[in-house]
Amino acid sequence: MNSEAIKSAPAVLDKAKGGHQGLALAVLFVGAFLAPLDYFIVNLALPSIHTGLNATDAQLQLVVSAYASAYAVLLITGGRLGDLYGRRRMFMTGMAAFVVASALCGFATSGHMLVISRIVQGIAAAVMAPQVLATVRAVVPVHRQTKVMSLYGFMFGLSSIVGQLGGGALITYHPFGLDWRIIFLLNIPIGIVAFIGTWKFVPENQPATRAAIDLKGSALLSAVLLLIIYPMTHGREAGWPAWTFVMFALAVPVFALFIATERRVERKGGDPLVDLQLFRNPAFALGLVLAFLFYCNSAFFLTYGIFLQTGLHWSPLASGIAIMPFALGFVAGPLTSPAVVKRIGSHVLTLGFSMMAVGFAIIGWSSVQSVTPALPFYCGLVLAGIGQGLLLPSIVRIVLLEVVPEKAGLASGVVSSTLQIGSAFGTAAISGAFFAAIGSRSTASAYAHGFQFSLAINALLMVVCIGLSVLLVRHQQHALRRVAQPA
Repeated sequence: MNSEAIKSAPAVLDKAKGGHQGLALAVLFVGAFLAPLDYFIVNLALPSIHTGLNATDAQLQLVVSAYASAYAVLLITGGRLGDLYGRRRMFMTGMAAFVVASALCGFATSGHMLVISRIVQGIAAAVMAPQVLATVRAVVPVHRQTKVMSLYGFMFGLSSIVGQLGGGALITYHPFGLDWRIIFLLNIPIGIVAFIGTWKFVPENQPATRAAIDLKGSALLSAVLLLIIYPMTHGREAGWPAWTFVMFALAVPVFALFIATERRVERKGGDPLVDLQLFRNPAFALGLVLAFLFYCNSAFFLTYGIFLQTGLHWSPLASGIAIMPFALGFVAGPLTSPAVVKRIGSHVLTLGFSMMAVGFAIIGWSSVQSVTPALPFYCGLVLAGIGQGLLLPSIVRIVLLEVVPEKAGLASGVVSSTLQIGSAFGTAAISGAFFAAIGSRSTASAYAHGFQFSLAINALLMVVCIGLSVLLVRHQQHALRRVAQPA
């Protein structure tokens, strides 16, 4: 840290002393909570959106994947905007845009308008969310940061519970006579309070050195995702016309152009969106593949809600309650993770992927055995949830062990973006397989078999991750032995 940054830190901390520091953290955590919440909460609303807007299956997929894609691509750019223009200023800008986008979602009159509004909402979340951790490091004393960071991680598990259960309750009881729209409109008063609280209690802060924004890199990576995800979500309904394969084919040269652009920016001494030097470490590259495949299972939330509501005709509230075993396991995982890591180290990855593979297999098997989910179904949910909870905090930490400290921030952003891209891709691909397996049938049995098929894909991906995690751990152990050997 240079002298200018050292001089500015005490001033920032002084502004957030005492009660104001607690209030500053509270409003920042609202932003950390809203970004993942609006991914989880929409899953149980999809059947209602389908009915209310006459939305197609492809539009339902895009309601989820478009948000995740926009969030993923612009996450690193959002962090750099905070470095350039001030984190408090960009957090407030992102929060204001998130409120406006939520209003657009809530008042959408068609599936097409809702998808566009969700893209805007994802962009706003990408501007808002990165400022939280950066500001925490500035306004919280060093000796309290570990505790605060644990609380930050807990917010993600909590958002899954509130999103599923709260979303189901809101749609079932439709307060103020609103249907699915309430899940978006509720963000408006919450966001306004957080905006005012940020203006009043959160100090402005930004680093002494500023990284430039790689707009061309962001645009090219966005184009790659568009060329893959759009035909993947619309191709099945359209009968896989020629344009879908043209878009898939175009994704390859556009991705090559993205790599060439990043190399050019790097050679000129600029700040590329993705530091390609990181990929020279095979363990880091392997870790990113693990992160991508791991978050492809996000499609589970979409297929689960549709299976229970459309297939079994459960209410949104009952569906929200039914996801609780997974959500509780998701919360329990991070709480038990330190003890597990202490005993088995990086093998926590292999354990987590194994639990998710077995859990998904049990859920899929049980879903076709009886009309009403039985005890094995819920045991599988708990097992998969604990596995996910163990993996989420561990995968980023273990992958970042391969990165030199001065590049940890950038590498963390790359890993986070990879997770979100995996979420968007998995939602499009696996939910597409789910709808394809159902076909034109509308029976409970058809939905059960479609759900089982999607879970089989999820379980297979987790099996692949088991093998990759073993390779990653072996690589790290070999590296440690090489370091320990005398020269």
